[in-house]
Amino acid sequence: MPELSQETEGTRGTLPFGPAEVSGPSMVPTLYHGDRLLVHWGARVRPGDVVVLRHPFQQDLLVVKRAAERREGGWWVLGDNSYAGGDSTDYGVVPEELVLGRVRFRFRPRKPAQRSPFALVRWALSAVRPVLCDRSASRRLRAR
Repeated sequence: MPELSQETEGTRGTLPFGPAEVSGPSMVPTLYHGDRLLVHWGARVRPGDVVVLRHPFQQDLLVVKRAAERREGGWWVLGDNSYAGGDSTDYGVVPEELVLGRVRFRFRPRKPAQRSPFALVRWALSAVRPVLCDRSASRRLRAR
């Protein structure tokens, strides 16, 4: 399950936007291990948004998931990589107060192997992207 770096905790209380770093495979292909995120703390969450939340059983652990749908008692959240686990199928509905913010942008750092001019241009064109709402998350949930 993607954890977020500890530096995330320090900026959350003081600014409406802050950085986070992804660790883990559960949001592949949307987010990869090592991606940097710009999080809008306290933003309104809609179904399909990628959100940062406190893990319901380990509240010192911050995770990033997709808010699939609102249910009684909070949000049903899913990872984009259904094989990785670590989402509401394991721990149930996440209470509203544990959903901390919405991911707005991701920055994918350049890999050391990306040295050729073509690879650098390709990286530059895709390094920074908005993280968009995926309304199909709710449809995928119903299909399971």
